[in-house]
Amino acid sequence: MGYINKDDEYFMRQALKLAKNAADLGEVPIGCVITRDENVVASAYNLRETNKNAAAHAELLAIGQACEALGGWRLHGCTLYVTLEPCSMCAGAIVNARIDRVVFAAPDPKAGAFGSVINLSAYPLNHKPEITRGVLREEAAAMLGDFFRRLRENRLKTEGR
Repeated sequence: MGYINKDDEYFMRQALKLAKNAADLGEVPIGCVITRDENVVASAYNLRETNKNAAAHAELLAIGQACEALGGWRLHGCTLYVTLEPCSMCAGAIVNARIDRVVFAAPDPKAGAFGSVINLSAYPLNHKPEITRGVLREEAAAMLGDFFRRLRENRLKTEGR
């Protein structure tokens, strides 16, 4: 497991603000920030419902922005902060983009690909990002829990239960 450095909480708080933006749109509240040399180079939040696109995960959107901002697909020297453990699709993109470090808040026991369900870093791939888990875990988990609780309540109301 990776170390927590002085900037991790700061950038994770930015990711949590982005996650709230997603929730305000009715999206699953996941936010992502990518940094290099302690500067934000990209940020995004989940837009799957808004864009009607299964690939509009916060991490993939932010990786696309970072590639554009930095002028290439190799994101050496970058750290990706995300409020929920990346799924296998996003973990694959992280590995392929050569992102050095991933910091996530809450684990994802249903789809997490950096230790919860599978651990992509355990395979003999050409790149292994350093993984730091649990930064502001409680805040991220509470936001996700509140979102899904409200979603269930609204579903029950519309179904007349």
